[in-house]
Amino acid sequence: MTRDDYIRVFREEPARVARMVGFPDIGRLHNDWMRDMLYGKDDMTLLAHRLSYKTSCVAVVLAMYIGTMPRISSLFMRKTDTDVKEIVRQVKKILVNNYFCYALQQIMGAPFELIRSTDTEIDSSYNDSPRGTSQLFAIGTGSSITGKHYDRIFTDDIVNLEDRKSRAERENTKLVYQELINVKAKNGRIINTGTPWHPQDAISELMKNVQRYDCYQTGIMTPESIEEKRHSMSPSLFAANYELKHIASENALFTTSPRFITPQIAREALGDSATPESLFRDGTAHIDAAYGGDDYTAFTCARRIGGNLYLYGKIWQRHVDTVLDFCISECQRLMVAPILCEDNGDKGFLAKEIIRKGYKASTYHEHENKFLKISSFLRKWWDNIYFLEGTDRAYIDQIMNYTEDAEHDDAPDSAAVLCRYYDRKSGVSYQSPLFRR
Repeated sequence: MTRDDYIRVFREEPARVARMVGFPDIGRLHNDWMRDMLYGKDDMTLLAHRLSYKTSCVAVVLAMYIGTMPRISSLFMRKTDTDVKEIVRQVKKILVNNYFCYALQQIMGAPFELIRSTDTEIDSSYNDSPRGTSQLFAIGTGSSITGKHYDRIFTDDIVNLEDRKSRAERENTKLVYQELINVKAKNGRIINTGTPWHPQDAISELMKNVQRYDCYQTGIMTPESIEEKRHSMSPSLFAANYELKHIASENALFTTSPRFITPQIAREALGDSATPESLFRDGTAHIDAAYGGDDYTAFTCARRIGGNLYLYGKIWQRHVDTVLDFCISECQRLMVAPILCEDNGDKGFLAKEIIRKGYKASTYHEHENKFLKISSFLRKWWDNIYFLEGTDRAYIDQIMNYTEDAEHDDAPDSAAVLCRYYDRKSGVSYQSPLFRR
């Protein structure tokens, strides 16, 4: 092969390079991933199932940066320092591979040598950057990066099972990721690889340009191996690791996917002129109010038609006063009244405020245990509930993740109140003795 041949292979066929240095399972799909990591312009987030070789791709790409773009400084981050060392060792193994070194000599015109090689740092004889920094620096999420700047920042599995279990861990990972944004050099990139674990983790809320490849898309796993993995772990772990989906833990009440109102469903319910929004006319609304702290304000509109219940939900981690006007405007848009409000905590203040703003409100005093209410009424109706498009994903996720010890339960609680309302008396008006003004 000539020098031009090697340049072409490194630029157009990085997966071929990966196979030559010891990764025989890297194929055409990986070639696209690697080319994007090497030559893309924007931040990228690659979410792929376990056993998809995404971390192997990152290791080869890091070696290629060191060998062919020596002035680019790279930061590599994983969850722990131990995880980091494993990948750095893999990168070093690629860099001393005979094929790789020979190819670099042909491309760069000089022999390749490692001049610094530790568990967290790699530098080579090609580095002539005036900044004096190593080409690769690797750390865990607990290490400090303040004051440093990097042209390429790679994160690999910085969101993991701990982020699923602990809100404090999720918030810490988000802070770390925000700091990475600050140390990205001008015209630099952040390249993320990993698996999503929670609807409010760093992947879901902060990472950009997400590409998803579940176990059914890549063709890497056979149907038999997928089933083997499915039966070897809990449903929630399989969903996160292989389907890239968030589902609640094994004691979750809601395990079937939510269903949404389509134009056809609306026509079947109310006739040919019906729209999804028209299903809510003369329905009822509910607000589960938050007055500060970590609680959420949940807002739900509902109407029962025959054996089906149609729901529309919104949720905010904000004081109810900041979203009340929006809730009222949505009730007006959908022609839903009244708005039901629990008076246990605020002595009816919220209902009075809604009435002061010119809308109908009705209070009720809650006597029922929240878990029993959700597990009885919302669970009973779940398979006959259809959500209006526009319902917040976070609202539905809070329902899907609900267990008796759930951290937040405002959305399922609000939905359950309206399930109970329609369960006990279909078509009840706001003058119902179930709810007093």
